[in-house]
Amino acid sequence: MTTIPGRSRAPLALLPFLAAVAVVAVVGGLAAADARSVYSGLDLPSFAPPAWLFGPVWTVLYLGIAVSGWLYWKSGGERRGLAWYAAQLVLNAAWTPLFFAGGAYGLALADIVLLDVAVVVTALYFRRSSRVSAALLLPYLAWTLYATALNLAIVVLN
Repeated sequence: MTTIPGRSRAPLALLPFLAAVAVVAVVGGLAAADARSVYSGLDLPSFAPPAWLFGPVWTVLYLGIAVSGWLYWKSGGERRGLAWYAAQLVLNAAWTPLFFAGGAYGLALADIVLLDVAVVVTALYFRRSSRVSAALLLPYLAWTLYATALNLAIVVLN
């Protein structure tokens, strides 16, 4: 990984990435105020995780997403990669209000499919400048693909 002079000594630059991810988490948290009751009221597939698992998983994933973006920026990655990074954050933020607050399971499915694509494209851009930043997105991609299958099953079952 190459770093741009001045960016290599910019640990405070991690803060905007943490803040952006925190905004996504807060939007999700506010929209998911009744998530446990909504989730428990759905017909779920056999592979559905317990509701308590989502919080810890997303906490770890959000930290990885923030560090990934910071490492990419620090390595001098292209603006287009950062644009895809921002796009996947917006799609991520939109999913919870669509699914839990709106009960729009089909629209949430469309959103999460676009999110999957955006995470893949983001990781491909990030890989050009920082393999570590791309690798940090892989658990996120795995979880969103799993969540996509879960969302699809919920659309079918409900």
